Amino acid sequence: MKKTAFLFAGQGAQKVGMGKDLAAQFPLAKDLFAHANQILGYDLTGICFEGPEAELTKTENAQPAIFLVGWIAFQLLRQRLPELKFDATAGLSLGEFTALAAAGSMSFEDGLRLVWRRGRFMQEACEATRGGMAAIIALDEAATREVCLEAGVELANLNCPGQLVISGETEKIAIACELAKKRGAKKAMPLTVTGAYHSRLMASAQPKLRVELAQVEFSPPRVSVISNVTAAPHGTPDEIQARLVDQVTSSVRWEESMRYLLAQGFTRFVELGPGTALNSTLKRIDERAQRLNIADVASLEAAVAVLDG
Repeated sequence: MKKTAFLFAGQGAQKVGMGKDLAAQFPLAKDLFAHANQILGYDLTGICFEGPEAELTKTENAQPAIFLVGWIAFQLLRQRLPELKFDATAGLSLGEFTALAAAGSMSFEDGLRLVWRRGRFMQEACEATRGGMAAIIALDEAATREVCLEAGVELANLNCPGQLVISGETEKIAIACELAKKRGAKKAMPLTVTGAYHSRLMASAQPKLRVELAQVEFSPPRVSVISNVTAAPHGTPDEIQARLVDQVTSSVRWEESMRYLLAQGFTRFVELGPGTALNSTLKRIDERAQRLNIADVASLEAAVAVLDG
């Protein structure tokens, strides 16, 4: 039997209109959108469905919105295929919270509140600093680390071969991009983000998040949940909370996380939530892996047809 992992999208995957057709067709999705509005006390559903894009892109909205749509995709899949087994979960940055909720480590309600507050704390950190990020294409990790050291920035995301992301002060990111090009990077391009995520510039968010995490009851995950920080399965509830605090300023070791699952015999990966970025990175890590995604009605039906077969 194939070993299946569920993957959950991270910030940047948001898109105006996400989840709208799911809510129109499935009462479960409609109810979850309404429940999220009630939990948060504002119309997150309207922002997901209608935008404007600038409002959805705000970290404090994007994070709960992506968490919510990923959770809805997960619940709809379970509704359609209640006997479907999965053996591990993983999520990119904020997607790790969805992965933990899907594995039974915390409730949907607690997860939604946490990512909303995490988003607010990170937005505050962005506003207090002058930071940015850049994608470094086709430069190996060792050379990129040298560039980071020389420019005074940090390696934020190790997504897949040839695709790394750096993070730090805006002026230093510009210097790092020029250095990367001189060292042979095919592209070194600043990203349209509001701050320097997964760098020391996010440190002010950590103590606030630690307080929020301490108020949530975590359980041991029912399946393996791969940590962004360690690229290995999470441990005890206390360790989970500690790693989620670390994650705010640590590198996202996504390629290592996928290689860990591949080495454990996982051959089928289902991306849940908006976009297909995680499938794209997985293809570059191992194009033999079976990749499915659920982001809307069409992709849900296509995934169900394959998984039910």
